[in-house]
Amino acid sequence: MTLTFIYSIFAISIDILAGYAGRTSLCHGAIFGAAAYTAIYCVTVDNYDPYTAILLGIGMSTLIGLVFAVLAVRTSGVYFLLLTLALGMIVWGVCQRWTSVTGGENGLRGNIRPDWLQNPEYFYYFSFMVLLVVGFAILRFVKSPFGLTLRGIRESESRMRSLGYNTTLHLIIGFVISAFVAGIAGVLYALFNSFVSSSSVSLAQSVKGLLMAIMGGIGTVFGAVVGSALIISLENIISSYTERWSFVMGLMFVLAMIFIPEGIVGKLKVSKK
Repeated sequence: MTLTFIYSIFAISIDILAGYAGRTSLCHGAIFGAAAYTAIYCVTVDNYDPYTAILLGIGMSTLIGLVFAVLAVRTSGVYFLLLTLALGMIVWGVCQRWTSVTGGENGLRGNIRPDWLQNPEYFYYFSFMVLLVVGFAILRFVKSPFGLTLRGIRESESRMRSLGYNTTLHLIIGFVISAFVAGIAGVLYALFNSFVSSSSVSLAQSVKGLLMAIMGGIGTVFGAVVGSALIISLENIISSYTERWSFVMGLMFVLAMIFIPEGIVGKLKVSKK
């Protein structure tokens, strides 16, 4: 459940762009992992206190998000997808090869939790509270005038531009906020796992978060929570019965995309209407 809360926040960060701005990102795994790397490195190597390390981890993910945003937001569609994929692969390559800092394939290990979070039960409730706060804040954000502007850009960027909106600036800000939220998930993952490796910044991580958002329902913040809970639960259940659990999961995703492309929460909303 703790891992579900963490990945729910990660999926929410992806949904800000994919669901409300119409920009599907494949670099959020790199942003997520960069926050985890920074937090663990600051405590285990630079001997910072956990609170400073957490802030630096979130700050690093936000900074990377700003750089990626400036490079990517002027594109859309498949070009945005491919550009964010390339940017994410750059981060993965750095983490894989810069062994003196990242540990390469061996990664970094270290318990960076503050003393009051050492108890797993306390950390469980702390993660849940962070999810509630982030979820409420993002709901307010997407329903704000700024969030409505992002929806307008998703529907027709050229129309919003003709109405006088600086669409590029709005997308950059949206991307940075999304990266900030991904950074929160990243440092929570570092606190939970006490380990980070290049797999945490890989394409698979980005795809996993995107699938969670899609399965729950793109453009529905609560859908990210539902999708995360579903995928993590199924991973644990199916893998306990077969080593080919990834094949079964892949088949389920294909069927879901065919029969409920709007996601579980999206389907429920349509049914109510």
